Amino acid sequence: MRRPTTTALVLVASAALTLSACGRAETDGAGGEPQTGTDVAEGAADGTITVWAMGAEGEKLPDLAAQFEEENPGAKVNVTAIPWDAAHDKFTTAITANSLPDAAMVGTTWMGEFAGLDALDPLPENLEVDGFFEGAQGTTEVDGTSYGIPWYVETRLLYYRTDLAEQAGFDEAPTTWEGLKEMAKAMQTEAGAEYGIGLQAGGTGSWQTVMPFAWGEGAELTDGEGYTFDTPEMLEAVEYYQSFFDEGIANKSAPAQPTTEPDFVSGDVPMFISGPWMMSAVEEVGGEGFEDKYSVAKIPEGSAGSSSFVGGSDFVVFKSSQERDTAWKFVEFLADPEVQATWYDMSTDLPSVQSAWDTDALASDEKLSVFGEQLETAKAPPSYPTWEQVVASLDTELEKVTKTGADPAEALKTVQQQADSIGTGQ
Repeated sequence: MRRPTTTALVLVASAALTLSACGRAETDGAGGEPQTGTDVAEGAADGTITVWAMGAEGEKLPDLAAQFEEENPGAKVNVTAIPWDAAHDKFTTAITANSLPDAAMVGTTWMGEFAGLDALDPLPENLEVDGFFEGAQGTTEVDGTSYGIPWYVETRLLYYRTDLAEQAGFDEAPTTWEGLKEMAKAMQTEAGAEYGIGLQAGGTGSWQTVMPFAWGEGAELTDGEGYTFDTPEMLEAVEYYQSFFDEGIANKSAPAQPTTEPDFVSGDVPMFISGPWMMSAVEEVGGEGFEDKYSVAKIPEGSAGSSSFVGGSDFVVFKSSQERDTAWKFVEFLADPEVQATWYDMSTDLPSVQSAWDTDALASDEKLSVFGEQLETAKAPPSYPTWEQVVASLDTELEKVTKTGADPAEALKTVQQQADSIGTGQ
């Protein structure tokens, strides 16, 4: 999943991603029996591989690849950096033209589509890659087959101004839905906030805002055969989400590209839900000492507990690779806990391997440690090839719910009908 830019961040307000219930992806995806790839030969890697990676990761990966080359003197890794907004089309064109790289960073929500196109090589059974957060591991799986590794992860937490919360009469973060709304209201009435919490008012990506609430109620997005949007659990979450807008606690006219950082720093919007990248963003705007004026907390619990969206990116090897063994050894290298910790130091991308969180840089940071706790229960969307198409319908209906007060039950019925019409793509 693409990491949003600071200016385009979605303000979410709920429990959540990612990447699946108890961490596993909610569907098996493309059909067929689970597979494992042919074993990779032992010994050092050699040969030249081409690797694609997106955004800032693509720019920084050559420095990490140099470490792999030092450990494998016969190997060479050529990294091509690709802009995020061009990546999906570049991949699909390359699949059609049979001009893919050997390995690549891939958005988690693309895995079902690419596996369905028979482009991905199943993970070899003899590679030593384990210890991932369960939800992150689930993003690599389609129909029970793993097609790579979760390279880095992100999840969403509740950001809140501790100083303003104290003015509002709260000395700790809310842990329940009721507590979240109570605190958001008090931020307005007692701490002078314009809006108690920043939430996305529908539109592209708003499903990531609502699903944490739904997962917290025990919702599933699939029953293994098709999509399941029209359920009591989903309805409970959407009605709760709508109430923030109906009651004036969240801004139903919030722009598609919200001004999160300045509004948070000024206190106009003292709570929002987002990922770890926002820590540096708000601290940069807030200036010296602002880090002591806010904190983060796990998504407040629904009746089924606290969950969140698990995002990030996976790393895969393509079936067309002529240097398959070296490509997979590079992927194995990326999954090493020490390498994951090194990559965090280079990029601030959070490790997908749980043991990497024991390093001083992560373990000593109180805010980051909360992200690690949330990742233990974070979930992912289904790995059906049609997910991106289907979820666009949910985004559209959520906008009607938040901005015009449309009936949540009717909205979910519409989404279900469209999902049934589109199908899973299996």
